[in-house]
Amino acid sequence: MAIAKAERLMNLALCLLGTRRPLSKRELRDSIEAYVEAFGPGNGATGSDDSFNRMFERDKDDLRELGLVIETVENLDGEVGYLARRDSNRLPPITLDAEEAAALGLAAKVWQQARLAGAASGALQKLRAAGLPEDVDPYGSHGALEPRIPVHEAAFEPLMLACRDRRPVAFDYRKATAARPEQRHVEPWALECWRGHWYLAGWDRDRGAERVFRLSRITGKVRSRGGRYTADVPDVVTVRETVASWAGEVADRSARIRLRAGAGYPLRAKATSVRELGDGWDELEIPYGHGLDAWLVEFGPDVVVLEPAELRADVVDRLRAVAKG
Repeated sequence: MAIAKAERLMNLALCLLGTRRPLSKRELRDSIEAYVEAFGPGNGATGSDDSFNRMFERDKDDLRELGLVIETVENLDGEVGYLARRDSNRLPPITLDAEEAAALGLAAKVWQQARLAGAASGALQKLRAAGLPEDVDPYGSHGALEPRIPVHEAAFEPLMLACRDRRPVAFDYRKATAARPEQRHVEPWALECWRGHWYLAGWDRDRGAERVFRLSRITGKVRSRGGRYTADVPDVVTVRETVASWAGEVADRSARIRLRAGAGYPLRAKATSVRELGDGWDELEIPYGHGLDAWLVEFGPDVVVLEPAELRADVVDRLRAVAKG
């Protein structure tokens, strides 16, 4: 059955590519042997016509999914015909250097983990047909360490499709300092992986501002919403810079904290100085930027803020909010 379908699709593609004028469904039905064997010639039998129409529409959609550009043309008599122009189905030669091929392979592995292996494989096949050299292996490793970008979040695929199709979405989101999730209505712009976590940048309709969401904090299903975007999409969506800012990576001053010995290794990695205090505590000086209070709360009782006073107050307020639920 698989071979028969592949042969039928190939014959349909050859017919559409080989014609200089649009061909009607009836002409295609009479020209392709698989259609004639299954339904007979286009003799107007209602039952066979309906079955043929369903198969033809599926075959046409399959060819378009494979990348064939099929035009629908209506003549002066109102009859609809189909053709695939060669100039519309030809790509210029594609050349990739080693770095570009490595990036392509890494992207393909992301799609494989995100249950999009078929689309990734099809894209690479099209690149091969368009001139990607056979000795360039996008899947191959390019060093002793093989780069990988994990995709474990169920929200990744629906959000990626929503970004592509420019569809608003709704989902339940649990902030680091909240005991329960709350619903957010978002116009998604772009996804990016930063420090091993996937983030979504978009326009938060409820807050009327740009926001960044960590996918691992999205609970439940991502739900599509009708309507168009209400905010303009930036020409360049700097997810990485926005996340870095909210995570305190962009720092213009320092903070002093007490950290329990043997805990908080991410904080220790950022520290500019570490001093043992004894009794199981250390004193650290770390860069202080926007969002540091939310990050410190994640370490719970292992962290005590010494200064500045406003950071200490922000952390205490967040902890109290969590305790109240």
